Amino acid sequence: MKILAIGRNYGDHIKELENERPDEPVIFTKPDTALLKNNDPFYYPPFSNDIHHEVELIIRICKEGKFVKEEHAHKYYDKIGLGIDFTARDLQSKAKEKGLPWDIAKGFNGSAPISEWLEKKEFEDLQKVNFSLKVNGELKQEGNSALMLFPIDYIISYLSKFFTLKTGDIIFTGTPKGVGPVSIGDKLEGYIENQKLLDFEIK
Repeated sequence: MKILAIGRNYGDHIKELENERPDEPVIFTKPDTALLKNNDPFYYPPFSNDIHHEVELIIRICKEGKFVKEEHAHKYYDKIGLGIDFTARDLQSKAKEKGLPWDIAKGFNGSAPISEWLEKKEFEDLQKVNFSLKVNGELKQEGNSALMLFPIDYIISYLSKFFTLKTGDIIFTGTPKGVGPVSIGDKLEGYIENQKLLDFEIK
Protein backbone atom coordinates (compact mmCIF):
# COMPACT_ATOMS: atom_id res chain seq x y z
CA MET A 1 0.00 0.00 0.00
CA LYS A 2 0.99 3.62 -0.35
CA ILE A 3 0.14 6.87 1.39
CA LEU A 4 -0.68 9.82 -0.86
CA ALA A 5 -1.16 13.22 0.72
CA ILE A 6 -2.51 16.60 -0.31
CA GLY A 7 -0.89 19.84 0.80
CA ARG A 8 -2.43 23.32 0.82
CA ASN A 9 -6.05 22.18 0.55
CA TYR A 10 -7.55 24.67 3.03
CA GLY A 11 -7.32 28.41 2.39
CA ASP A 12 -6.74 29.51 5.99
CA HIS A 13 -3.89 27.02 6.40
CA ILE A 14 -2.24 28.37 3.24
CA LYS A 15 -2.37 31.86 4.77
CA GLU A 16 -0.93 30.83 8.14
CA LEU A 17 2.13 29.27 6.48
CA GLU A 18 2.35 32.13 3.95
CA ASN A 19 2.25 29.75 1.00
CA GLU A 20 0.89 30.38 -2.48
CA ARG A 21 -2.60 29.15 -3.31
CA PRO A 22 -2.20 26.23 -5.75
CA ASP A 23 -3.97 25.84 -9.07
CA GLU A 24 -3.81 22.05 -8.75
CA PRO A 25 -3.39 19.80 -5.70
CA VAL A 26 0.04 19.75 -4.09
CA ILE A 27 1.04 16.09 -3.77
CA PHE A 28 3.50 14.36 -1.49
CA THR A 29 3.88 10.79 -0.27
CA LYS A 30 4.74 8.91 2.89
CA PRO A 31 6.14 5.37 3.08
CA ASP A 32 4.21 2.62 4.85
CA THR A 33 6.73 2.81 7.71
CA ALA A 34 5.22 6.20 8.59
CA LEU A 35 1.98 4.54 9.74
CA LEU A 36 1.18 4.56 13.45
CA LYS A 37 -1.93 2.61 14.48
CA ASN A 38 -4.03 1.61 17.48
CA ASN A 39 -3.39 4.91 19.28
CA ASP A 40 0.17 3.83 19.98
CA PRO A 41 2.34 6.63 21.37
CA PHE A 42 4.36 8.85 19.07
CA TYR A 43 8.03 9.00 19.98
CA TYR A 44 9.60 12.39 19.38
CA PRO A 45 12.48 11.86 16.93
CA PRO A 46 16.00 13.01 17.83
CA PHE A 47 16.63 14.72 14.48
CA SER A 48 14.05 17.52 14.92
CA ASN A 49 13.26 20.20 17.47
CA ASP A 50 10.02 21.36 15.84
CA ILE A 51 7.47 18.62 15.14
CA HIS A 52 4.06 20.03 14.18
CA HIS A 53 0.63 18.39 14.22
CA GLU A 54 -1.59 18.55 11.11
CA VAL A 55 -4.92 16.75 11.54
CA GLU A 56 -6.63 15.50 8.37
CA LEU A 57 -9.53 13.48 7.08
CA ILE A 58 -8.22 10.32 5.42
CA ILE A 59 -9.85 7.93 2.97
CA ARG A 60 -9.21 4.29 2.14
CA ILE A 61 -9.13 3.17 -1.49
CA CYS A 62 -11.24 0.02 -2.07
CA LYS A 63 -10.61 -0.84 -5.73
CA GLU A 64 -7.87 -0.47 -8.29
CA GLY A 65 -8.12 2.38 -10.75
CA LYS A 66 -6.28 4.84 -12.95
CA PHE A 67 -7.53 7.79 -14.96
CA VAL A 68 -10.69 7.73 -12.84
CA LYS A 69 -13.31 10.25 -13.89
CA GLU A 70 -14.40 12.57 -11.11
CA GLU A 71 -18.03 11.50 -11.41
CA HIS A 72 -16.98 7.87 -10.78
CA ALA A 73 -14.49 8.59 -8.00
CA HIS A 74 -16.97 7.85 -5.20
CA LYS A 75 -16.83 4.16 -6.17
CA TYR A 76 -13.12 3.95 -5.37
CA TYR A 77 -13.18 4.51 -1.61
CA ASP A 78 -15.32 2.95 1.07
CA LYS A 79 -14.06 4.25 4.41
CA ILE A 80 -12.95 7.48 6.04
CA GLY A 81 -10.92 8.12 9.13
CA LEU A 82 -8.69 10.61 10.86
CA GLY A 83 -4.95 10.98 10.49
CA ILE A 84 -2.18 13.27 11.66
CA ASP A 85 0.50 14.38 9.27
CA PHE A 86 3.36 14.97 11.70
CA THR A 87 5.82 17.36 10.09
CA ALA A 88 9.39 18.18 11.08
CA ARG A 89 8.92 21.86 10.34
CA ASP A 90 12.58 22.73 10.91
CA LEU A 91 13.73 20.13 8.38
CA GLN A 92 11.01 21.17 5.94
CA SER A 93 11.88 24.87 6.19
CA LYS A 94 15.58 24.17 5.65
CA ALA A 95 14.83 22.09 2.56
CA LYS A 96 12.38 24.64 1.13
CA GLU A 97 14.92 27.44 1.56
CA LYS A 98 17.34 25.49 -0.65
CA GLY A 99 14.66 24.42 -3.13
CA LEU A 100 15.16 20.77 -2.17
CA PRO A 101 12.61 17.97 -1.62
CA TRP A 102 11.33 17.62 1.94
CA ASP A 103 10.49 13.90 2.07
CA ILE A 104 12.29 13.33 5.38
CA ALA A 105 10.27 16.13 7.00
CA LYS A 106 7.01 14.34 6.21
CA GLY A 107 7.85 10.67 5.80
CA PHE A 108 9.86 9.71 8.86
CA ASN A 109 8.89 6.69 11.00
CA GLY A 110 5.61 7.17 12.85
CA SER A 111 4.74 10.43 11.10
CA ALA A 112 1.29 9.20 10.03
CA PRO A 113 -0.90 8.15 12.97
CA ILE A 114 -4.26 6.93 11.71
CA SER A 115 -7.53 6.07 13.43
CA GLU A 116 -9.86 3.16 12.98
CA TRP A 117 -11.96 3.34 9.82
CA LEU A 118 -15.58 4.42 9.56
CA GLU A 119 -17.88 3.31 6.76
CA LYS A 120 -18.51 6.28 4.47
CA LYS A 121 -22.19 5.29 4.21
CA GLU A 122 -22.53 6.44 7.85
CA PHE A 123 -22.29 10.03 6.58
CA GLU A 124 -25.03 11.82 4.68
CA ASP A 125 -22.62 14.16 2.89
CA LEU A 126 -18.87 13.58 2.86
CA GLN A 127 -18.34 17.18 1.84
CA LYS A 128 -19.84 18.40 5.10
CA VAL A 129 -17.84 16.44 7.69
CA ASN A 130 -16.54 18.18 10.81
CA PHE A 131 -13.24 17.11 12.33
CA SER A 132 -10.97 18.49 15.05
CA LEU A 133 -7.88 18.02 17.17
CA LYS A 134 -7.29 18.77 20.84
CA VAL A 135 -3.87 18.97 22.46
CA ASN A 136 -3.92 18.55 26.24
CA GLY A 137 -7.67 19.17 26.18
CA GLU A 138 -7.39 22.46 24.27
CA LEU A 139 -8.94 22.74 20.81
CA LYS A 140 -6.13 23.44 18.33
CA GLN A 141 -7.57 22.58 14.93
CA GLU A 142 -11.07 22.25 13.55
CA GLY A 143 -12.19 21.91 9.97
CA ASN A 144 -15.00 20.89 7.70
CA SER A 145 -14.56 19.05 4.43
CA ALA A 146 -16.79 21.66 2.75
CA LEU A 147 -13.83 24.06 3.02
CA MET A 148 -11.49 21.92 0.93
CA LEU A 149 -10.15 23.72 -2.13
CA PHE A 150 -10.12 20.36 -3.94
CA PRO A 151 -12.91 17.98 -2.83
CA ILE A 152 -12.39 14.27 -2.28
CA ASP A 153 -13.71 13.06 -5.64
CA TYR A 154 -11.52 15.56 -7.49
CA ILE A 155 -8.49 14.46 -5.46
CA ILE A 156 -9.06 10.80 -6.38
CA SER A 157 -9.49 11.64 -10.05
CA TYR A 158 -6.40 13.86 -10.07
CA LEU A 159 -4.16 11.38 -8.24
CA SER A 160 -5.23 8.54 -10.52
CA LYS A 161 -3.75 10.34 -13.52
CA PHE A 162 -0.27 9.81 -12.08
CA PHE A 163 -0.56 6.85 -9.69
CA THR A 164 -2.50 3.63 -10.10
CA LEU A 165 -4.71 3.53 -7.03
CA LYS A 166 -4.83 0.16 -5.30
CA THR A 167 -6.97 -1.38 -2.58
CA GLY A 168 -5.66 -0.34 0.82
CA ASP A 169 -4.03 2.87 -0.33
CA ILE A 170 -4.60 5.80 2.03
CA ILE A 171 -5.12 9.42 1.02
CA PHE A 172 -4.54 12.29 3.46
CA THR A 173 -6.81 15.09 2.23
CA GLY A 174 -5.19 18.18 3.77
CA THR A 175 -5.17 20.07 7.06
CA PRO A 176 -7.08 23.16 8.22
CA LYS A 177 -5.52 26.10 10.05
CA GLY A 178 -4.17 25.82 13.56
CA VAL A 179 -1.13 23.62 12.99
CA GLY A 180 1.46 23.89 15.71
CA PRO A 181 4.25 22.23 17.67
CA VAL A 182 3.93 19.23 19.95
CA SER A 183 6.11 18.38 22.93
CA ILE A 184 6.98 15.27 24.90
CA GLY A 185 4.17 14.64 27.38
CA ASP A 186 1.41 16.10 25.21
CA LYS A 187 -1.86 14.21 24.77
CA LEU A 188 -3.58 14.39 21.38
CA GLU A 189 -7.27 13.66 20.80
CA GLY A 190 -8.84 13.66 17.35
CA TYR A 191 -12.53 13.71 16.46
CA ILE A 192 -14.79 13.23 13.46
CA GLU A 193 -17.99 15.02 14.42
CA ASN A 194 -18.33 14.11 18.12
CA GLN A 195 -16.68 10.69 17.88
CA LYS A 196 -13.20 10.44 19.38
CA LEU A 197 -11.00 8.40 17.06
CA LEU A 198 -7.49 9.39 18.07
CA ASP A 199 -6.22 9.42 21.65
CA PHE A 200 -2.47 9.05 22.17
CA GLU A 201 0.57 10.62 23.82
CA ILE A 202 3.85 12.11 22.71
CA LYS A 203 6.79 10.35 24.36
